[in-house]
Amino acid sequence: MPLEPRDVFINCPFDAAYRPFFHAIVFTVTRSGFRARCALETDNAADNRLAKICQIIKQCPYGIHDISCTEAGGDPPLPRFNMPLELGLFLGAQRFGGRHDKRKCCIVLDREPYRFQRFISDIAGQDIHSHAGDVPTLILKVATWLRTQSDDPRVPGGRAIAAEYAAFEARLPVICAARRLDPDELTFGDFARIAAEAIAT
Repeated sequence: MPLEPRDVFINCPFDAAYRPFFHAIVFTVTRSGFRARCALETDNAADNRLAKICQIIKQCPYGIHDISCTEAGGDPPLPRFNMPLELGLFLGAQRFGGRHDKRKCCIVLDREPYRFQRFISDIAGQDIHSHAGDVPTLILKVATWLRTQSDDPRVPGGRAIAAEYAAFEARLPVICAARRLDPDELTFGDFARIAAEAIAT
């Protein structure tokens, strides 16, 4: 299965609390000339979720991994390990995969510098980027990294993309209303298409 040269695997929480960050990542990936991919791109109960994630990782030369949401929750309180697991799958594919997989590269994000060392110290050698729980900072980090990967002088800087995203976010309720959609019910596919159309106009 060949790499898709502009595909970016997004590994992050999909809950309502993280949605502003997830949408910002998808917009930034699209605005930077890449295609966002994640486990939400299909909804088929017949699919094995882990197998689907592995297939997406296999196709993506790039990965964005936010490991900031790992706190314990629920009853009994347990940590969320999905993001570190998927980061491990991506790094494993890069290290042990075929010739094309060796070209994989990724950015790892956390909320605070060095916080990750308390729960996943084995990646201490990685260059971890802190977004401080701030959407514009997240966009700046992701956009800067993607611009480096693309080597495309037409891709704007992170602050410019953050300003574009803020304007898009303000228009989103009107766009959704025209499509008879509630912003809270947008699927990943809905949001990705709307963002791509807005960026193209």
